Amino acid sequence: MDVGRVLTGLLCLGLFTGWNPGRDNREEVSPDTTAKKFTNPVFEPILADPTVVRAGDGWFYAYGTQDDWGDGKGSRLVPVVRSRDLVHWTYTGQAFENRPAWKDRGGIWAPDVVRVNGRYHLYYACSVWADADPGIGVAVADTPEGPFRDSGKLFLSSDIGVPNSIDPFYFEDGGTRYLFWGSYSEAAHQGTYGVPLAADGLSVPDFSAKFKIAAGDFEAVVIHRRNGYYYFIGSKEGCCDGAESRYHLRVGRSRQLRGPYTDREGRLLTGRGAGDTILQGDAVYAGPGHCSRIITDDNGTDWLLYHAIDRKQPYVPSKANRRVLMLDKVTWEEGWPLVGEGVPSDRMQAAPVFRK
Repeated sequence: MDVGRVLTGLLCLGLFTGWNPGRDNREEVSPDTTAKKFTNPVFEPILADPTVVRAGDGWFYAYGTQDDWGDGKGSRLVPVVRSRDLVHWTYTGQAFENRPAWKDRGGIWAPDVVRVNGRYHLYYACSVWADADPGIGVAVADTPEGPFRDSGKLFLSSDIGVPNSIDPFYFEDGGTRYLFWGSYSEAAHQGTYGVPLAADGLSVPDFSAKFKIAAGDFEAVVIHRRNGYYYFIGSKEGCCDGAESRYHLRVGRSRQLRGPYTDREGRLLTGRGAGDTILQGDAVYAGPGHCSRIITDDNGTDWLLYHAIDRKQPYVPSKANRRVLMLDKVTWEEGWPLVGEGVPSDRMQAAPVFRK
């Protein structure tokens, strides 16, 4: 059991009191500098399940799962950090002033933030650990910093017929907006699915239009379009067992957004056990996974943010997993990606290049 997520659930139920989540508690934002070299982690103590969006002024904003960082300020309702270069990150506050009310209990997990129709949409999961009926909602803000105003529930697992419906991911293709989601399950209808969204991105018109692209031994899908392929990047195994976490990233690809997705050996991702490993733990970091979208710098180099756990410091005082924010280069060989050298980097390396 992930004690950190259990505590998050209890906080959402109001069984603990602490830090006031209002925007007036934001920390002072200091100017970033452009890095030439860096070492991991790029932000700590925690930014789990990261997503990143770039604003029109060149700032990057990253968001993470609700967590208690163990600093006496309580549980942050989706922490927000920002950077000019993906290396120097400054905490700016939290995305929500108040917890969304459409589900009576649950933490706000695995946000995905994108710009839609000139505004910022934050898709999120609401769940407690081992939740029998988690769901996905969406919130909207005029600026990437927020605060985000909740637009309510998109669906519960029971509404759409997909067990463990968490980990939303937004994607546009051919003029249609889609939501992808899904997480670990061995139940009937398990897996990662996609479904078309309404034109405004704020509702799902037809639950029956869902389609499956991967089995239920994946979670936290990211889809990346490159050179005529759609790449499915997902996480497998346990995210939150401290130094024993075995989380890792695997990939498959397809010529069509809706699949079928296969790995290098031609195995369908809709079958359990498939996918090629592109990032896994080593002696220093455990459980690397749940990545952001791929970000391309001004030199054309691809980068990926993800979380991992330092084996020597696996927890914060609140007992939450200390999932630090990591950054590594993505390289491509014969049309297939690899993150770093296949394990989290812990040495000095050249930084991304952004001129704006």
